[in-house]
Amino acid sequence: MSTVRYTKDHEWISVDGDIGTIGITDYAQSQLGDVVFVELPERGKTVGKGGEVAVVESVKAASEVYAPVSGEVVDVNTALEGAPATVNEDPQGRGWFLKLKIKDVAELDDLMTEEQYKEFLASLA
Repeated sequence: MSTVRYTKDHEWISVDGDIGTIGITDYAQSQLGDVVFVELPERGKTVGKGGEVAVVESVKAASEVYAPVSGEVVDVNTALEGAPATVNEDPQGRGWFLKLKIKDVAELDDLMTEEQYKEFLASLA
């Protein structure tokens, strides 16, 4: 069973064992508008917690995607290169960006649960 955690920058990470699948939340994609391009990292890239791992461009703006935890990129969603709008259609499903082999699972403790993230979103309104 996977565990999902969230950042204040509106990234999500779904953790299964020591692999974390990362993307942006529904809130983030709705703020961006129509996604037209996604720049993904190279497999094998090592990233630190909070480091930039991808860029998502929309008709409104370009925005960085940050790593919720430290790790090594083990997979990327190449389907987004030909269909970036998938991020808008299914941001927490088929619109995932990358998978990381997590370096330190304790870093997950710094992230929000789904309930905490919902409370955080309510505080933004």
